[in-house]
Amino acid sequence: MIHQYKNNGYDIVMDVNSGAIHVVDDVVYDAIAMLEEKLGELEKPQQIPQEMSEEVRTELAKKYSTQDIDDAMSDIQELIDAEELFTRDVYRDFVMDFKKRKTVVKALCLHIAHDCNLACRYCFAEEGEYHGRRALMSFEVGKKALDFLIANSGNRVNLEVDFFGGEPLMNWDVVKQLVEYGRSQEEAHNKKFRFTLTTNGVLLNDEIMEFCNREMSNVVLSLDGRKEVNDKMRPFRKGAGSYDIIVPKFQKFAESRNQMNYYVRGTFTRNNLDFSNDVIHFADLGFKQMSIEPVVAAPEEPYSIREEDVPQILEEYDKLAVEYIKRKKEGRGFNFFHFMLDLQQGPCVAKRLSGCGSGTEYLAVTPWGDLYPCHQFVGQEKFLLGNVDEGITNTEVRDEFKLCNVYAKEKCRNCFARFYCSGGCAANSYNFHGSITDAYDIGCQMQKKRIECSIMIKAALAE
Repeated sequence: MIHQYKNNGYDIVMDVNSGAIHVVDDVVYDAIAMLEEKLGELEKPQQIPQEMSEEVRTELAKKYSTQDIDDAMSDIQELIDAEELFTRDVYRDFVMDFKKRKTVVKALCLHIAHDCNLACRYCFAEEGEYHGRRALMSFEVGKKALDFLIANSGNRVNLEVDFFGGEPLMNWDVVKQLVEYGRSQEEAHNKKFRFTLTTNGVLLNDEIMEFCNREMSNVVLSLDGRKEVNDKMRPFRKGAGSYDIIVPKFQKFAESRNQMNYYVRGTFTRNNLDFSNDVIHFADLGFKQMSIEPVVAAPEEPYSIREEDVPQILEEYDKLAVEYIKRKKEGRGFNFFHFMLDLQQGPCVAKRLSGCGSGTEYLAVTPWGDLYPCHQFVGQEKFLLGNVDEGITNTEVRDEFKLCNVYAKEKCRNCFARFYCSGGCAANSYNFHGSITDAYDIGCQMQKKRIECSIMIKAALAE
């Protein structure tokens, strides 16, 4: 399968099955497009058929010289010989039965606080309540969760625990106690915990920053961008904005971490479809690690993203990519999460096929110890998997999530992005289509654009 596109002056050809990326000239670009169309569903060639080659040459002769065509066809054959063009999809033929594979739990999202001191208008967690009651996780429940993770992690050494909410800092003492308990268990069980934290920053202080710098491998700092954007969607419960309180704290925190191992993470909505300006605002505030995600909300919400918004959003990614390259080359660059694509040492095949591992390798834990496939399913009783006392009891739902791979999803099977996005978010799929093996269509369009921009950026920075 071939995917071709032009972006920022670059002609880019992706051989989807091998992962090979080629930046080519116009004649090679056009020749590959013609060959792909003529090959169709035929077995991919080791040698371009002579008759097909002549047909392509005849078409190309209307635009290009004979020498350029000869060089192009020779280059294409070399790529085919190197198995970097028109390759077969070996994963489609040999994909493992994911339902039968043995999985281990490697990560937990601990809902340390089902409560929040902000009232973000788009919050899927309903200001931390998650379709239920406000609650703080006790140390006892958290301890059982860590014990469950250790017991169900098999031979895996590195385990991940994210302190999530609501707002985790509203239960800070328990966070500290659980980190201390986790560290006390590492040597005895040959495990190593990687703790992370997501916070809105309202309660950040020097003591918390110092502890996080010592114990948290990564910290996510929630901020939506420019002051007017952030304060419209992330106010306190009485309506006041949060920007002026949290930005100085985030700047200090990022510097204290040497501008590493953190993300400033925003959400863009229909209110700020010009979100590239919010990313640049992050950079101008001095942040080096950032992400901004599209809101996922019911269509009737006034801030939700609609199909008619997509063209502008795709243009924003292109605009951001150009500025991203410019600043990198000027020595004042930043990292944008969705442009950080590893073309050399990316995820393993199983990860590429199955995605985030929600419901199998990754679970969310409520304050009272219930287990769900991920934080976005918490409170939906259909997806209750079990609890930290009894473990996984709803194996039927767990097995559904085992089948979440790119070949189980009709929309993913022939998508060029399938090995980069791994099928997208199961929760978004369920919320929009009632099935975890469908796909959120607007999200797919944005993801494909981000991947195209990421590859173009690699080409631009390699010059």
